[in-house]
Parts: sequence; C-alpha cells; structure tokens
Amino acid sequence: MSGMSDPLDVGRLRADTAGSSHVAHLNNAGAALPPSVVTEAVVGFLRLEERMGGYEAYARLADDFAAVYGSIATLVGCRPDQVALVESATEGWSRAFQAIAFTRPLGPGSRILVSSAEYASNVLPVLQVAARSGARLEFIPDDEHGCVDVESLVRTLDDDVAIVAITHCPSQNGLVNDVASIGAALRGHPAWYLVDACQSVGQLPVDAPSIGADFLSATGRKWLRGPRGTGFLYASDHALDALEPFPIDMQSATWTPGGYELQPGARRYEYFEKSYAAILGLGSAIDYALDCGIETLAGRIAQLAARARTDLSSVDGVRVHDRGVERSGIVTFTREAVAAADLVRAITALGINVSLTSPATARHDFEAHGLEGMVRASPHAYNSEDEIDALVRAVAESMP
Repeated sequence: MSGMSDPLDVGRLRADTAGSSHVAHLNNAGAALPPSVVTEAVVGFLRLEERMGGYEAYARLADDFAAVYGSIATLVGCRPDQVALVESATEGWSRAFQAIAFTRPLGPGSRILVSSAEYASNVLPVLQVAARSGARLEFIPDDEHGCVDVESLVRTLDDDVAIVAITHCPSQNGLVNDVASIGAALRGHPAWYLVDACQSVGQLPVDAPSIGADFLSATGRKWLRGPRGTGFLYASDHALDALEPFPIDMQSATWTPGGYELQPGARRYEYFEKSYAAILGLGSAIDYALDCGIETLAGRIAQLAARARTDLSSVDGVRVHDRGVERSGIVTFTREAVAAADLVRAITALGINVSLTSPATARHDFEAHGLEGMVRASPHAYNSEDEIDALVRAVAESMP
C-alpha cells in the first residue's frame, strides 16, 4: 500500500478491511479489524515455516524482521535500538517495572504515584511489590477536567517518589492525559517515568523522547490494527544505562565464561521465543498506519468519536461519561434503567461490536465516579458515519 490520500479514502480503507463488510466493528480499543496486508504477512510467514522450518524461515526473512524495529522507531520518534519487541503492552510495562524493582529495590517509604484512572494490570504488580516491600501506592488527584493534575503532582514530588506511572489514554473515560507536561515536571527528578501508551499509539501522534518517558509500552492489537500477541517497549538512553532487566534469557544476554553480558540497547528486554509471524504482521500494520498518516488517522477517529458523543447525548436517558480537554477515540456511555451489560448484548445482537467496561479494569476511577459499568464504543478511521448512526439507533431503540 502506498499513496493514501489526505483526507483519507475511507472507501479504500474499508476495501482493505475484509471484516468491515461483515460487522460494524466499534471495538477498536479492544482489538481492531486488521487490514488485509496484516493477515497476508502473518499467514505468509506461517506457510513459509510450514515449508522450510521455523528457524530457516526466520533466517530467510531476517531483513524483514529487522525492518520492524525501524518502523516502530519512525512511529514513536526514537532510534531502532531503543525498541524491544514484546508480546503485549502489559508485558512491556511489566518488564520495565521489573527492571526498576530489580536494579533499584523499593523499600519502606518508597512512593509509587499512578494516575487515578490507571489500568488494573499496571496497578496490580505495584500492589504486590508494595505489600512485600513497604512501598506506598498513591493515586495522583485529577484536575477540574478529570485528567492527571500536573500541579498536584509537582507539589507532592519529593525524594521518596521512586516511580510515576501514567496511562496516556485510559481505556474507560475518553480522556487524554498530558503526558508531555508530566514528563517536563519530572525532568531532573530521580523518579522513573512509565507511560502506558496502549490506547494512544496508532490513534494519536506519539513521540516517546519528547514525552520524556523512561519507558513507553504499546500493543499491536488495538489502534495499530496488528495481530494479538504483539507489542513493543521503548526505553530511553537513561533507562538503558542505569537499569538491568530481570529475568534475562539468551536473547537478552549472552552467557560468558565469567558471567553474562547484556545485549546492547533495548533488545535486552526481549525474550528469545515469540510469534515471529505476528511480528511481521505488526510491522505491516505499522507501515500501513504510517502510510495513511497518523495525524490524518487521528483526525478521522476524533471526528467519528465526536459524532458518537453528540448523537448519543441526544438520546433520552443516555449519559456520555467521557472527560478531559482533549478526548480520544474511546466513547463511554450508559442508559438510564438499562444495565450496561444488557445494553452491550442488545447492541451486539444487531451486528455492532462494542464492549463492556467495568470496575475490574480501573477500580479506583470507577469508584470515584460512582460507576458500576459502561458501554464502550471506539471507532477507527475505517468505520463509517452510517455505523455511528446505527449505534445511536440501537441505543435509542433498546428497551429501558
């Protein structure tokens, strides 16, 4: 694919997306429909493995695998040697957190600050470490718009703050946290800065070095439209110089006569065994997105999400719960007298894919806002205005 027009040729995007002719897929914050080039890359490599063996197929396409690092580097504005290929955003985030805890052990008095809307898979390992080390987990207050209050963060910073972990785009409230301002506030402070970009990479322009993150994790299956079981971790030069991942294997380090030697760059955060077919699919997905233009994709996604918010808000009894100054492609809502789970079932029965978001994913945020569950719709650039209209009709016609 090359030469995608600006503005986007939505008809071409849909033609490239086989699933769009079968379902109105508004669950891209869960797992997006892949373009055909992604499926072809994955299946093509599996066929090559079938014919000649896994190691041999990898060797045949070694240059193609190396190119994936370059595509990711272009996507997030870094160098290829600052990129590690991992199996998910959670796996990338966890390896970063493990490296901090292994190299700079946390103890009584250590403070770990996270956003109030932080994702459960990031909070749970912090709770584990805190329970055993005496470290304290603290939630950063929100500002008047519902985003991380940067001024409150600055006021609470002291030498006891060991880690600051922020989700760029939470999965359940539509907001976009100002991660660059947080990075600027942390400049010169010894705390490690982790950014979960799981819901932003692919739908918003993201420049990891400009954000100032020590680590930034992302997944392939959501807005990038890549295969499940793929993701990447960006590591800053400071993190690479000062931290050591744990555990390591023969991909991340070399067993030497006197001990071991870590691989140069972010490859030290990788393990040997991974789905190489899926990695080629991830590379194809990123190249497809880059060819479309990330800013162009972002504009289209924002347009569709704004239409959904406006039209859903006009339905009697519907409340849209999104917050923030800048908003992502995630749209969350409830309907009075209809349980969110029941509303999801009613919508999906009509061939419209949405998802249920519940306190299990972000308990602190849900409890702070008195919510028990919401419907989440997340349009991508290949979705049509007609699909947004169909969603609104389905919600309006649901039985209260």
